[in-house]
Amino acid sequence: MLSLRLARGAHPLVLMRRLLVTAASAGASFLLLCMLGYAAGHPEQARDAPGRLVWCLVPLAATVQFAVAVARADQGTRGGPGLTAAGFGPTRGARLAAASTALFCGLGSALALGVFAWLRRFGGDLPSGRLAGHLGRGAHLPLGAVLLLLAVVPALASVTSMVTLWPRRRRRRRPARSGAAEPPPPPGTALVHIGLPWGIALIATGIALETYAGHGAGPSAAELLPLPGRSVQSPPGVIAGWLMAALGLMLAGPGLTQMCGRLLAAGRPGPVRLLAGRALEDEAVRLGRPLGALCAVATAACAVVDLYGGALRSTGPVAGLGAALVMACVTATALTAALEVRGGRRDATGTLVCLGADARLLRRAAVLRGGSLVAVLALVTWLVARVLTLPLTG
Repeated sequence: MLSLRLARGAHPLVLMRRLLVTAASAGASFLLLCMLGYAAGHPEQARDAPGRLVWCLVPLAATVQFAVAVARADQGTRGGPGLTAAGFGPTRGARLAAASTALFCGLGSALALGVFAWLRRFGGDLPSGRLAGHLGRGAHLPLGAVLLLLAVVPALASVTSMVTLWPRRRRRRRPARSGAAEPPPPPGTALVHIGLPWGIALIATGIALETYAGHGAGPSAAELLPLPGRSVQSPPGVIAGWLMAALGLMLAGPGLTQMCGRLLAAGRPGPVRLLAGRALEDEAVRLGRPLGALCAVATAACAVVDLYGGALRSTGPVAGLGAALVMACVTATALTAALEVRGGRRDATGTLVCLGADARLLRRAAVLRGGSLVAVLALVTWLVARVLTLPLTG
């Protein structure tokens, strides 16, 4: 009930984000239902079911990530002085966020079920025969399997949101023998320094593994990367190499963000460079993680387009829906994180304005911060995509 009341009185931007979560959940649930319909309508191709399930896991992970980002940025689930005095602490805030996430994702699953059932019964002659093949017309769909697939997205999103937002106890450091406690390091510094070298190592290992697995493939090297709807016997090393490179980009995202901030603030920076660089260093972890995921998806998209080109039209509407869902979710997650970071800078911005900072100075710092970050991440994305396609194209 409290989740419904907070949703009714929320800001229009918050409601729009929740509606986007509902749409993403509907898309992911529809893909799962299409997988079930294809398996029921084509029992002779049962050996391709694991590959189709793996391709459904990518949009599912992107949807869950977006739902968690929206739950984290939601101010209504964080409580306030009044709710805290009434006993509404951080623990109940995490539960409320999980309940809200489950509610909106459940609405998306119900919407997906309605669309899927309407297409199976009243769709008529669809313009694409491949979409009709994924609906499983004439085949019986087990009710238990349908309900289980519809519950996957709300359950995963709500549990992940609660685990992410659950308050964690901080261990107190023992004071030194002299009686003075050591000053804590800046938040997120250790994580960023560990993530960047590990990310670079994973990217290099993935490229090496892909090169070794695709060596000697000849003219059909571009066919080593399987896509939905294409039965390609791909060596496991190629897939593992791509996954390792994508994971490396995700791990390196915070480190690249912090490195960009340090480059801006290097030397003798002026006020604009100093504000932009210090802000990026402070926001490296919160902003770098979704940006790393966005870079990984963009790298895979660029590499796939480079490998297949016009042949992507033959993959079918379901594969196109999955790709669009992944790209939309990771982009929306990055924008949500950027808005959350912007909201967390309100106190610092207000202090700068009280000290006499010009509004144009703050806008120039924001433009420089965003432009430099986009330039660095775009360059890294293009380089990794080119290196990934070299072993497959010779």
